[in-house]
Amino acid sequence: MKAHPETTIGHVHLTVADLERSLAFYRDILGFEVTARYGDSAVFLSAGGYHHHIGLNTWAGKGATPPAQGHSGLYHFAILFPTRKELALVLKRLIDAGYPLTGTADHGVSEAIYLNDPDSIGVELYADRPRDTWKVGNDGMVEMITAPLDLEDLLTELT
Repeated sequence: MKAHPETTIGHVHLTVADLERSLAFYRDILGFEVTARYGDSAVFLSAGGYHHHIGLNTWAGKGATPPAQGHSGLYHFAILFPTRKELALVLKRLIDAGYPLTGTADHGVSEAIYLNDPDSIGVELYADRPRDTWKVGNDGMVEMITAPLDLEDLLTELT
């Protein structure tokens, strides 16, 4: 049995140490809008008026520590931008804010920027290339690569 081809992952809900610090990242740098707030313990954000794409909470306690590296858990979650230009816009905001990147990659099917949020949660920001440009092998599998991403070329989307 296969999942329906239009199935998507709807949202991610993250435990954070400090709501305001996380809002400064997800709202002010990445550009998501607050759609709901539950006092000082939870906030929900979205793009385009959806009820929420990202939930943030301090239910584990304010100042909660991130899990130690080398343990099972969330490796990263990914935010898909609708166009290469939108990815370039968020890259520019990250650069302007002096926000550190942990990596970048050209995956053939997509271009990706990697970073950690203020709670050390891995975040991938990416834009897919058009599906008709994806390479498919003789076995029917999509061929993905990990090559350097040309950030200067990506930023030319803004000129």
